[in-house]
Formats: sequence, structure tokens, C-alpha cells
Amino acid sequence: MTTQKKLWIGLLIMALLTPIGVILPDKLKAGSAWGEWGPEEIEKLLGYVPEGLKKLSELWKAPVPDYNFGGEGASMTVQVISYIASGIIGILAVGIVIYVLSRVLAKNEK
Repeated sequence: MTTQKKLWIGLLIMALLTPIGVILPDKLKAGSAWGEWGPEEIEKLLGYVPEGLKKLSELWKAPVPDYNFGGEGASMTVQVISYIASGIIGILAVGIVIYVLSRVLAKNEK
């Protein structure tokens, strides 16, 4: 098996494991996934929102908030499928960018 094939299999396995970020916080009653806090959650955790976060929090809005295609109140099944799909979409997007950049750089070396 080629190294590239092993890499793609590893990335697919990681994408399939992404629902752990939804399942564990739900099962452990821990709120949202660690590190995925918005300004409101940061304020609850710290008691304030850092100035930089206040300024930049409105700069970027995720195309699919919380990786959830079903919106707020979606079932756990929809959330799990959404997480897996988001992982695969992210892997493909990064893979395509790397492929295109490598082709451009390879042409420039000739």
C-alpha cells in the first residue's frame, strides 16, 4: 500500500471519528466541545470577553455554524452526520488547495 493511500485512509478515519466532539460533551453534560466557544460562552467561563475577541468575533461567520446542517435542535444523528460531512469537506478542501499549489510550484521550477 502506498504512503499516499495510507494518508487518505488515516484522514478518512479521523473524519469518521469527528462526532466524538458532539457525542462526548452531550453524554458528559459538558456543554459545547472544548475550545469551540463563542464570545457568550467565553464570558460565562472567564467572566469577561477579551477585547480582541470582541473586535474580531463578527469578522467571520462560519458557513455551517457548529458543523450542523440541521440547525439548532437537530437530532444527534443529524449532528453526527454533519460532523462527518464537515470533516470530509475540510479534508477535501485542504487536499485540493495543496494539490493546486504543488502543481503551480512544480511548474515554476521547470
